[in-house]
Amino acid sequence: MTKERFEYNLKIITILLVSISLYGCATTSALDERDPLEGFNRGVYSFNQTMDGLIFDPIGDLYRAITPDFIERGVTNFFNNLDDLSVIANEILQFKFDRASSDAARFVINSTVGLLGFFDVSSEMGLSKHNEDFGQTLAQWGFESGPYIVVPFFGPASLRDLSSLVVDKGILNPMFYIEDDMTKSGLLTLNYIDFKSRFSSTRELVGAAALDEYEFIKNAYFEKRAYEINDGNVVDFIGE
Repeated sequence: MTKERFEYNLKIITILLVSISLYGCATTSALDERDPLEGFNRGVYSFNQTMDGLIFDPIGDLYRAITPDFIERGVTNFFNNLDDLSVIANEILQFKFDRASSDAARFVINSTVGLLGFFDVSSEMGLSKHNEDFGQTLAQWGFESGPYIVVPFFGPASLRDLSSLVVDKGILNPMFYIEDDMTKSGLLTLNYIDFKSRFSSTRELVGAAALDEYEFIKNAYFEKRAYEINDGNVVDFIGE
């Protein structure tokens, strides 16, 4: 396991452990208010779990088995670099101009010196990557979360955060503007395989730790979003 993957998993584990403690203090009514579509969502969650077990987990295992670590890391860096374009746009919409300037510099450096983002040269230079999406932008503009929704193939979301799939993964995603359909489909497929591969070890931890995986992941999702929306300060912000 690479240092980057270990640090990433450690962050996820920390968020999940925090969610366990908060879940123990939460009331059933509070959870129902956030998740009025629980019956539907549990069905979609089961579908996603089945698809992961039958298709995506084996593909991810094969991908990791045949791909050298530095190539796998480079692929992740490449897609993270493309993602910086939507990050920059959302930072501008949130008036976080200092972050937007920093991430714009990251994108230019990684796209040139880093060979289209394959190498994350910017992080080594001290330019940390930020993560902003359109759901966070709407939250900053005052839009409430809305009901919890489990999206087929993508997992946890909220009514507000569904906008990120349209705006960040669609409108602001340069891959969708590639004219050659085979190239576009290949890149989008590789992006999804890389995305699923990075979360496989986390799913195994959840399965081992949680009595009710669905509730565990739902609470972890709300904690993670509160952390992201409020830039790390989650006091009095949980569930927003």
